[in-house]
Order: sequence, then C-alpha cells, then structure tokens
Amino acid sequence: MAQSEAQPAAQSAAQPAAWTTRKLLQWMRDAFTKKGLDAPGLSAELLMAHILGCERLKLYLDVDRPASDQERARLRDLVTRALNHEPVQYLVGDGYFFGLPMHVDKRVLIPRPSTEVIVEHVLQHARATRSSHGAAPEATPPDAPLLIADVCTGSGCIAIALAKRLAGARVVATDISTDALDVARANAARHAVADRVEFAHGDLLAPVRAHPVAGSNGSLNYLVSNPPYIPDHEWEAVEPNVKNHEPHAALRGGPDGLALVKPLIRHGPELLAPAGQILIEIAACTAPEVLTLARAHPLLADARILHDHEGLARVLVARRAD
Repeated sequence: MAQSEAQPAAQSAAQPAAWTTRKLLQWMRDAFTKKGLDAPGLSAELLMAHILGCERLKLYLDVDRPASDQERARLRDLVTRALNHEPVQYLVGDGYFFGLPMHVDKRVLIPRPSTEVIVEHVLQHARATRSSHGAAPEATPPDAPLLIADVCTGSGCIAIALAKRLAGARVVATDISTDALDVARANAARHAVADRVEFAHGDLLAPVRAHPVAGSNGSLNYLVSNPPYIPDHEWEAVEPNVKNHEPHAALRGGPDGLALVKPLIRHGPELLAPAGQILIEIAACTAPEVLTLARAHPLLADARILHDHEGLARVLVARRAD
C-alpha cells in the first residue's frame, strides 16, 4: 500500500481520538474505490467489524468510537493485503450469501450475488407451486418435504440458504473436493441445518445417483448447480482477486466453459420428478448454446435463461417435461 493510503491508520498515538470508526470506514472506502475494488463500502465494513469483533450493524451504533493503536495496526495490515487484491472475505473468514454469513477460505469460492438468482427462483417457484393446491403437476403431495440436489456445492451456500428458507426441505449437496465439503459441513452446522443437508463426495451427478432417495429416477423437485463455467477465452480478463486467490478448479469450465454444464444438462433431467426443475449457473457468453442444448433435450420443457442483478444472462432453468 502506498504511504499516502496507509497514513490515516498509521498515525501515532498522539491523537488517538482522531481515528474513529467513522473516519476509518471513510478512509477505507476511499482507498478501495481509488484502487477499483468491488463493493468498497461493504469491504470496509467487513474489515472494521472483523477488527472490532462485532456485527456490521453495530459499527453505526458507535461511529465515534476511537480505535486503539493495536486495532489500527491490524487494520492497516489487512487493508494493505486487500489493496493487493487479496479477497476481503478470505481476510475476515466470512462472506455473505442471501443474508447469511458463510465461512470461506481458499478451499472454496466466495459466494456472489449472481448465484442468489438460483435461490430466489427456487423459493418463489416452490412457494407458488405449494400454494396453488395442485395447479401445477407435482410428484409429491403439497405437504411433502421437497427433495433438492445441489451439485458442486462449494461452501454450501445454495444448499444452506434453501434449507433455511424451505421448512422441511431435504438437500443432498455434493462436491468433488473433500476440502470444500469440510467447509460446507461447518456452514451447515453454523446455520442449524445439518440435519436436513446431507453432504456427499464425488464427481458431478455420481454421488446423487448413489443416494438411496435422491438417486431414484424421478425423485428430485430441484436440481441446482453452480459448476465451474469460465471459458478459457475469458480467463485472462478475470479480476486478479479471483484469478490469483480463488480455487481454479471451481472456476474454469474448459475451452468453451461447458465441460461440466453439458453433462448436467444431458443426465440431470432423468433425476427430476415430473415438473421438477433444473437450474444451472453459466457464463453469459454461453447462454445461447446452453439454451439450445436444454431445448433439444426430450425430458426438458420451458427452458429459459434467468438474468442476474447486473442484467447478465446467468442461470439456465427448465422443467421436467410432463
């Protein structure tokens, strides 16, 4: 970090009251904005809350609290690392997804708002379907628990968010990385859904097929996935905080970005219940090809692309044909 950027937190103890929570937050916002980091305000809050050991909301209940010399020194170190593109979520050990704090470290991807599109759609669709009293075909009675598979679960953010908000839903969450599954299990325990989210190790759909319930053809109400999908031709343009720190195996989807998306589309539909849905996060540039593949599948109907909060084509959704 340049001396001018570090200076506010490096002031001597001669004026300890000068560097309050309010001033330190503003200093970080300015530094992060100047560096072009994503979400500079949120990043500043995450770091400050981490240093003070409090929730982000509590920062604004005592904005004129002066920081100690030790707190400023620790903050200065973290800000230096953040300005060198180390993800703030890794620095503090937490990222937020659908309003829920999730532990994250270099074993897993950092949850992103674009992935929340999957959760939003499933919640809206499940609630609308269950309240319609049979207006849409169902493989299970309206009061039966939903069965969901989350493939490439990573930190477990999708599985956990769905389990938290769909009472009684059962989720089978899979990943090829045992390290990622360790993180996901810890997050499920943190949010008290470990009794309804079952984790399984394996490649793509293999652990789902091996499951005694979810593996039965026609059993899943939802099959969701955020697989690696960045195509090789977009890799060089990936931001350094992602490319240099997050696990490549969870990001890169092969030459066309569809190395894992294609088998999910090809073999996932047979696991769906009638009217069950498949949702897969994709790279925006692959949306036309993905839509073509889904529309050509004999077991799928009503295939379309959902857009994320930035307006980018982000999630394939289709239902099991009647």
